[in-house]
Amino acid sequence: MLRSRIAPVIALALVLAACTQAAKPPTTTVAPSVAGGEKPVSGGTLTFIVNAEPPSFDGHRETTFALLHPIAPHYSLLYKFDPNDLTKVIPDVAAEQPAVSADKMTVTVKLRQDVKFHDGTGMTSEDIKATYDKIIFPPTGVLSPRAGAYAVVSAVNATDKYTVDFKLKYPSASFLTNLASPWNFIYSAAKLKADIHFYEKNIMGTGPFLYDGNTKGQDWKGKKNPDYFGKDKDGTKLPYLDAYKALIITDANAGVTAIRSKQAMIEFRGFTPSQRDDLSRSLPNDLAIQEAPWICVNYVVPNTTKKPFDDPRVRRALTLAVDRWGGGEALSKTTIVKDVGGLMRPKGPFAESDTDLVKIAGFGKDAKANKDAAKKLLADAGVPNLSFKFLNRNIQTPYEPVAVYLIDQWKQVGITATHDVKETSAYQADLRAGTFEVALDFNCDFLDEPDLQLAKFWSASKAGKGLNFAYYDDTKLDGMIDAQSRETDPAKRVKLVGDIERYAMDEMAYQYPVLWWYRIIPYLSVVRGWKIGSNHYTNQDLTTVWVAKK
Repeated sequence: MLRSRIAPVIALALVLAACTQAAKPPTTTVAPSVAGGEKPVSGGTLTFIVNAEPPSFDGHRETTFALLHPIAPHYSLLYKFDPNDLTKVIPDVAAEQPAVSADKMTVTVKLRQDVKFHDGTGMTSEDIKATYDKIIFPPTGVLSPRAGAYAVVSAVNATDKYTVDFKLKYPSASFLTNLASPWNFIYSAAKLKADIHFYEKNIMGTGPFLYDGNTKGQDWKGKKNPDYFGKDKDGTKLPYLDAYKALIITDANAGVTAIRSKQAMIEFRGFTPSQRDDLSRSLPNDLAIQEAPWICVNYVVPNTTKKPFDDPRVRRALTLAVDRWGGGEALSKTTIVKDVGGLMRPKGPFAESDTDLVKIAGFGKDAKANKDAAKKLLADAGVPNLSFKFLNRNIQTPYEPVAVYLIDQWKQVGITATHDVKETSAYQADLRAGTFEVALDFNCDFLDEPDLQLAKFWSASKAGKGLNFAYYDDTKLDGMIDAQSRETDPAKRVKLVGDIERYAMDEMAYQYPVLWWYRIIPYLSVVRGWKIGSNHYTNQDLTTVWVAKK
């Protein structure tokens, strides 16, 4: 399967890069996607669907695709995943692959000298330093949920106008890949200096598309940036598209209708199996379909600052009550969830075997025994008839069916959970304020990498700030996460990750996954140059996407 091959290839490439002190030859252009010898055509407007409204415009702050899909085309990254081979990391505003010092404690990045912000100012190393300082060392009042993923970094230095050094605390297995994070939009140092919150309400990047307006709840528009630096391998200026328009359509059935009526060409997150089949029947000659395993999973998150969820027995009861194996079989027929797994993607390079997984509370296959154990724990904790509000997001796929399934499972052990559904901004505001009892959270990443998947398990007042919505502090768990990050032997790292799963999901039962997702993208076949990946975050700058003429 596509997904299972991606991470090892990238990991291998980066380990080799880390062991190679000289920079690799520049790779500063991308090849067009060609099917059957077909060459990309410039021009046209891509119309696509987004299922939610972005809470703000700041990629460093937010964690939802609702920001990336409409806004990523306005920005560049330091590095990005090759849109034509998503197993490779290539330079974006970097001029070449990074150079790593002999002691592996300094990573040096040379920058392109032809990159301009949309206001015409030239990009320099000061912009890269300001960008990464904001992400890694956010000042008071600035939210940076991915700061924990860069805990290895001690300093970012602009050593000359077009060179940046990242100083590391210890050799890291994941740092180079993390430089290709799709969230790390390159921002203007001048704008950040004038107002560190500028990008929460404004757009000004160096990406392939200029901001062309938006109407809240309706659409978001971008138009070609004539000064964009990118070219394809034939020397054709990128992007190919003249413009794009994102339609905000929150109802899943309305999204299917928009594709069927050709009002929209594609939705980049995913459809259910039944929606795919519906579109296949309706558009037998005009539809293309791509599918792949997905580094995405819903979490049940008890708020440990609220009683009785400060009691590990209650939290363990919530996970024991859920028959994940039966749920995977049933829900995979109707929505986008499928596999049972722990904190790492099932069958991925860091996943536990099923033999070990079933030993963890809530992951065993004897559903009756698990539910009996859950009832006993609730009785022992003095809450045999527990009731609470279950916070959820108003995105139907898969949040609604997953929540309905959980509520039914809990009901079978005497728990009454009231479904509290809110639109994305209000839902995330409640998560960030801690104003909920139990929530259905999510964890989606752009790579199989423990430093990313474990980021929400750091202590909430430290590196987990903005991601750990269970709101616990645990110095023992922090130490376990730090230890796996420092371990460069893959086999030893897998063992350390397994220890974390047993401690965090079973012994302490802080928060736990439900079912992992499976991605299905049916779209109009006139859309070319876009490939599905293991996530819905990377490959969204639309640089090499084009629309075929029929």
